[in-house]
Amino acid sequence: MTPARTVKRLAWRDGMFTPGERSIPEETAVSLVYDGGSHAVMMASPTDLKDFAYGFSLTEGIVAAPDEILEFEQVDYDEGTELRMWLKGDRGAALAARRRMLAGPTGCGLCGIDSLAEAVRKPALVASEARFSPADIEKALASLTPAQELNRQTRAVHAAGFWTRTAGLVALREDVGRHNALDKLAGALARLSASSSPAGATVPRADETSARPGIEPGIIVLTSRISVEMVQKSAMIGAAVVVAVSAPTALAIRTAEEAGITLIGVARSDGFEIFSHPHRIVPEKLAYVA
Repeated sequence: MTPARTVKRLAWRDGMFTPGERSIPEETAVSLVYDGGSHAVMMASPTDLKDFAYGFSLTEGIVAAPDEILEFEQVDYDEGTELRMWLKGDRGAALAARRRMLAGPTGCGLCGIDSLAEAVRKPALVASEARFSPADIEKALASLTPAQELNRQTRAVHAAGFWTRTAGLVALREDVGRHNALDKLAGALARLSASSSPAGATVPRADETSARPGIEPGIIVLTSRISVEMVQKSAMIGAAVVVAVSAPTALAIRTAEEAGITLIGVARSDGFEIFSHPHRIVPEKLAYVA
């Protein structure tokens, strides 16, 4: 399935109808299957699905490292796609004990959560000493738009990117769902990190990545609003700084405070607003001091 298709449309502008065409994004049902049992069914863009499988598994705590997924297979059907994974023994047993079915419509991040405690679970702690300047935030934000190929075609998908001072935009993933885009980014970073480490690696954490070839502490950049589950997933990735074009929710700010994440919202070319842990954003001359 292609990520976008062109459809005919009738536009009303300037007091008249005009026929034409528009490119729109595809979405498909994606089932995440572990050890033969379906765990989650999400609506997602049909791109970078291996990254999605690994990222979802990592940010949801199903596995702690890519090498705990022993096998991966993608099987496409007319109705959608199955992402089949076979887990390391102890991980498979733990998942079997809490397996559930959930259905996730586009943009939904909490579907299938079966308790209030799980919905507002304690976030992973990010203990990074990384510092960034306002200019770094602007560069990270500016790097996003040129890389959003699918959104350039459709103007209808979200993006999540990871930017570092040395490498620039390390990875970017797009999806109709903002949570899916972030999961895909998590998977891409984990697989990139694992490929640099013979023994495998956990999700690249911001307080650890400086020791790994090709990845250093960086900034997650989002085109969406910042809700609590976006902060929870960013904490699992280990991101010290999260930047988004929209504002966060109050719960997202409280969660970022608890996780040790510097949360930046309303980010535009002319500035941004910091909502938690502002100590990581410092003048240019201090940003390069560890």
